Amino acid sequence: MSKPVQQWFKEYARSHQHPTNKAIHWFMVPAIYFSIVGLLWSVPLPGTNSADSNALCWLNLASLLAIPVHVFYFRLSKPLCLAMALFTVSCFLVCDLITQFSPIAIWQVSLIIFVVAWVGQFIGHKIEGAKPSFFEDIQYLLIGPLWLMGFVFDYLGLDYQQK
Repeated sequence: MSKPVQQWFKEYARSHQHPTNKAIHWFMVPAIYFSIVGLLWSVPLPGTNSADSNALCWLNLASLLAIPVHVFYFRLSKPLCLAMALFTVSCFLVCDLITQFSPIAIWQVSLIIFVVAWVGQFIGHKIEGAKPSFFEDIQYLLIGPLWLMGFVFDYLGLDYQQK
């Protein structure tokens, strides 16, 4: 089995001590998460056409790749996985709205957000004086959003530890 969620969080927190870096992460990590969902949302699956059915527009690379991501989260913490699933679905809803109503393509919106958010992340880590954790282990790209959700749970007094 993978490391327990608290061990992931403890290791991730080592390079996220500076208050400015932590504040930047509160904006940039969700933005990066959304932008990746949006970029993947732009990749249709063979045999699907969003014009054919509104339900099929949700069948894309983003919805398929969300499955292994949430399996990873589920193995670490069922409550945090549920919260992340709700956040992911909200990203899907925003992607769907942008796709339907924005004059700018979702991939373009997502690419702009992606670049701006990563610039912000690297500024935060420059202030921190530490490299981003994913340079050590690529799985930390998935831990970042979960780490923030852990703070939300802590603030609300909700338990997310595996028993």
